[in-house]
Amino acid sequence: MNRHSLLIDHLDLEAGGSLAPLEIVYHTSGVKDGKVVWICHALTANSDPEDWWPGMVGPGKAIDTEKCLVVCANIPGSPYGSTGPASVNPATGKPYLLDFPALTMRDMTRASMLVRKHLGIGKIDLLVGSSIGGFQAIEWAVWEPDLFKNALFIATAPRISPWMTAWLEAQRMALEADRTFREAKDLKGGADGLRCARAQALISYRCFEGFAIRQSEPDEDCLFARRAATYERHQGDKLVNRNFDAYSYLCICNAMDSHNVGRGRGGVEAALGRIKADTTVISIDTDGIFPRSETLSWAPMIPGARHIGITSRFGHDGFLLENELLTGIISPIL
Repeated sequence: MNRHSLLIDHLDLEAGGSLAPLEIVYHTSGVKDGKVVWICHALTANSDPEDWWPGMVGPGKAIDTEKCLVVCANIPGSPYGSTGPASVNPATGKPYLLDFPALTMRDMTRASMLVRKHLGIGKIDLLVGSSIGGFQAIEWAVWEPDLFKNALFIATAPRISPWMTAWLEAQRMALEADRTFREAKDLKGGADGLRCARAQALISYRCFEGFAIRQSEPDEDCLFARRAATYERHQGDKLVNRNFDAYSYLCICNAMDSHNVGRGRGGVEAALGRIKADTTVISIDTDGIFPRSETLSWAPMIPGARHIGITSRFGHDGFLLENELLTGIISPIL
């Protein structure tokens, strides 16, 4: 996919303050004709879905980049191109770090809306969002209901739960426990805290069965079980080595706490009732962040929506790994 950048002079933020200027990095498949598929990415992903969703996006895949105009915008607050804590603050000439203004999920959704208008796209055939990408997708489907023909919400919810906020707070506490994070001298601040936060997050992304399958000890007679511990440390190092900084992680986690499509719209049910897209909602039976029982409570609030439950051994991360199951759902829609 092709990388692009859109520069906005000024964007007022929902929680107060503004970003001036705001840069939004986005990717497109380069196809000019054909169906339009818009993908909203999750917490630590970027605007190139072929990079983080290779089983689903690419030539000949369910979301075919040779047949569809595929678009994905990098959320503000991310370190992967769009303006965020790692960007230079025009007022100081240094990275924002902890001085970056508070963002909400609506601010992040507006970034995609601005890119859409810039590209002159008047209709989107399929809107796809998983996890916090689903936060954005649901918000957008409520905000501009006439824009979308189909919508696919995977492993997500219309409002953040106390359970998820608790997970996020534990991760924020890990960042704060690293003294270099509060010192905020440079983008390396809080790296050890970020490793710990990522390790905590990974446990919530997976499930008992998945760890048992992938991280069991190869030697049944080993004295100390270490394989899962090594894997946790590896995942923490992996995120830091991808140049994802602790300040961007904090910014996005804080924005997630703002997610509530019902705010100012008469509640969640009233907001979801505005959606006009032909909607499919997917839950994963082992998802510990967005349990199926929660999904079943809100999916019927979307007019005409259908719910599909899939089985996975990999918890919430099943949305990244169960490519065959998801292909069977997405291909008929397109």
